[in-house]
Amino acid sequence: MASIGQYKNEDLVKENKIFSAIRTTVETAFYSNTVKHITNRTEAYELAKHAQGAVVTDLPIYQAEEQGLPADAKVIVFNDGGIVGRTAAARKIIGQPGVNEGALAKLVREAAYGMQRKNTLTADVLVGLDTKYTVKSHLLVPEGYETNVLSYMLNFQEITAEYAEMYAESQPYPVGDLFVMADPDWTSTEYPDGLALFDPVHNTAVILGLRYFGELKKGTLTLAWAAAHRNGFVACHGGMKQYTLPDGSKYTMAAFGLSGSGKSTITLAKNPDKYDVTVLHDDAFVIGEDDGSTTALEPAYFDKAQDYPMTSDAVKYFLTCQNVGVSINDRGEKVLVTEDIRNGNGRTVKSRFFAPNRVDHLQEKIDAVYWIMKDDTLPPLVRVDDPALASIFGLTLATKRSSAENIVGKVDMDALVIEPFANPFRAYALGEDYRDFKHLFETMQADCYILNTGFFGATKVKPKHTLGSIEAVVDKDAEFEPFGPIAGLSYLPVAGFDLDFTDVTYLTQLKARMQNRLDFIMAKKTELDGYHALPEGTEEAVQRILVALDDAIAANS
Repeated sequence: MASIGQYKNEDLVKENKIFSAIRTTVETAFYSNTVKHITNRTEAYELAKHAQGAVVTDLPIYQAEEQGLPADAKVIVFNDGGIVGRTAAARKIIGQPGVNEGALAKLVREAAYGMQRKNTLTADVLVGLDTKYTVKSHLLVPEGYETNVLSYMLNFQEITAEYAEMYAESQPYPVGDLFVMADPDWTSTEYPDGLALFDPVHNTAVILGLRYFGELKKGTLTLAWAAAHRNGFVACHGGMKQYTLPDGSKYTMAAFGLSGSGKSTITLAKNPDKYDVTVLHDDAFVIGEDDGSTTALEPAYFDKAQDYPMTSDAVKYFLTCQNVGVSINDRGEKVLVTEDIRNGNGRTVKSRFFAPNRVDHLQEKIDAVYWIMKDDTLPPLVRVDDPALASIFGLTLATKRSSAENIVGKVDMDALVIEPFANPFRAYALGEDYRDFKHLFETMQADCYILNTGFFGATKVKPKHTLGSIEAVVDKDAEFEPFGPIAGLSYLPVAGFDLDFTDVTYLTQLKARMQNRLDFIMAKKTELDGYHALPEGTEEAVQRILVALDDAIAANS
């Protein structure tokens, strides 16, 4: 999917739906005579190396030249300050009730004026790595943030001659290029926590007062996902992989979960003694609604560094780091101090070589969706046979917040929250995602499972339980049992996780979790004037579960 970046004169008119006041203001700022255009990763690296505050470590970048970097390139660290995660409270989306487009357009004009009064940097990348889906994105930041430009060009796809050819051959769609204007130094008494403004229909983002690189990455993906959604794709914040079994058959699965849920562990896990495993990506992809094929949006991985001390083999694949420590080893070399010793949510952009079995597109139709939850009433693996329920459990995905977020206000980080389809970056009505995923289950006939990677009661679900359960499904060895009184659900018995559907205390807790799901669905009927309301009757499947649980509680009381 190639986006539009140039126009015939007769198309530069008010009636052209690509343009809006905010988009036009932002795009114009890219052409100021104060802008320096960075054309490739080598140039970005040389600028980042000399950026004020950057730490050039002594860690060589593996296969640097193959990634468009100088042969002697080293891992660069840049740290932000107090805020080391995404600020969800800063997000404003044009088109949602209560968002004043006129007032925000004026604010953007003022921010653009501030940008043109300073020297700035711009870079271009591709988002989407196959001719079926790719769009061009443009980033604008002030001088001083060269390290973020480098990370942006490494996280997304540099437009090399090879990828320029791919882009030229991609299917065109009537959407404009993405424009992301960011000024981390911007301040406002009206927006003390910063502002991440999205005009998704016009593929424009304005990110103000926010230094964290993840704001640029997820801001870009917010626009790319929304553009894909409008053009026949399912937008996916999850991991996608494919197993090739000894008999040559394939099993293609997607795992959806928030940062810290185990999504990357599941996606990147290998068992070479049993399978060949191909990885699409562990964070961002889209599924074609026409054929079920999948396309990765990024070549690299923006990963937490907490699991990678200097002794980890993964450090070999680091490209840049954010919000981590640096110290001197016994050879006098500047190296990393990770494991979140300095602060939570230390990050790294890892190269695509981290997964040697990496691909950018899977043509085979998706076989199964796994919703990753942290719900202590669920065993390690539950199968969902009813397409409506499969969509509803994605809609009401129960999980916990992570250190990847900058939480504003007093929030219990251990409390269960519902994050629909594990995607807090949606820039359109929730009901549209519900219909997209329901299409996967009904029309594409994808199977559905729930993985609980938290606790079941007081017992921790460990990776060996999760990965072993998935492999049982892949091997077709899984023997499921009915999930008590709830029709359409069954579970895989796992040693150490015994279910007792005669235990009234357990049934009551399970009912409370299901009631939370129903309450969430019902609340969407009125929140934001019903903007996120689900199709009429969505709640009925959950109501039937509650009736069945009431009957079971009564029978065992």
